Amino acid sequence: MLGLNYNYHRFTCELLREAEAEGFTGPKAGEEAPDFRAKTLSGESIRLSDYRGKKNVLLVFGSVTCPMTANSIIGIQRLYERLRGDEIEFLFVYTREAHPGEKIPAHSSMAGKIEAAVLLRDEEELSMPIVIDDLRGSAHRKYSGLPNPAYLIDISGQVAFRCMWADAEVLDKAITELLELQRQRGMTHVVVSGGQDLAMPLSYNALFSYRALERGGAQSLADFREALGLGGQTEQPEPAGPIFAHRLLVHPGRVLAIAALTAAVLTGGLYAGFELRKRRLGSRRNPYRAYENEEVKDTDTGTDYGAVGI
Repeated sequence: MLGLNYNYHRFTCELLREAEAEGFTGPKAGEEAPDFRAKTLSGESIRLSDYRGKKNVLLVFGSVTCPMTANSIIGIQRLYERLRGDEIEFLFVYTREAHPGEKIPAHSSMAGKIEAAVLLRDEEELSMPIVIDDLRGSAHRKYSGLPNPAYLIDISGQVAFRCMWADAEVLDKAITELLELQRQRGMTHVVVSGGQDLAMPLSYNALFSYRALERGGAQSLADFREALGLGGQTEQPEPAGPIFAHRLLVHPGRVLAIAALTAAVLTGGLYAGFELRKRRLGSRRNPYRAYENEEVKDTDTGTDYGAVGI
């Protein structure tokens, strides 16, 4: 899932198997958070290390075609609105597309990636800063490369807590614990809430997930069905349930846990998800053309770079 294949063009069963084998990589609680530099949608250039000694930082990774991002982003936005301030900064890092399709393909240019990030911002009504990772995924790959992880980084620049899947409720507790310890004991580094959470969020919503897949297009939905062994069927076949339920029980914290729940997206949630999207989103606009002539630099090397893909 890394290297030249970072921006994969199709979501496949092989990618699921590879992700399951890799597990949750990236820095663990108590380790230094890898530095990176990138630009926000507003054009501001930031470095993660700029916050060291000044603020705690919550990093949330995701994309507009990621079902888990669609499921978690409203709760994360509410956290931002309630907790943002002098003690903590929120940064949403825009990654590769989790489920590319004909509407939103794998990114071959920064203009296309910015377009997708603007779509996410507008459709989800986000006000938190959105950071655009480069085409190589320089930041994302340092933090596991999973579709929707979250990292709470304390004021010392070390990881205080991490989630395999961003969960606003879990992150709220971790942030609250961190801020209380810092206020009461003056601690700059502390591991909170056991250091990590590997569970699938209990608030998983199939309607939001379908909306994310539909953004990618018919190909995204078809690839998703194929990867889960559903083929072209609109209803879940009998063998799929036991297979994915078994994997969920054996590997409850791993990537394939998503499959047991997102299968619901392809059954009764399809029509309802489409209607929800129509009511909420209305017509799409194209507000990002100002970026099309912007010179793009690789965040690690500072050199120009072009398309990345398979």
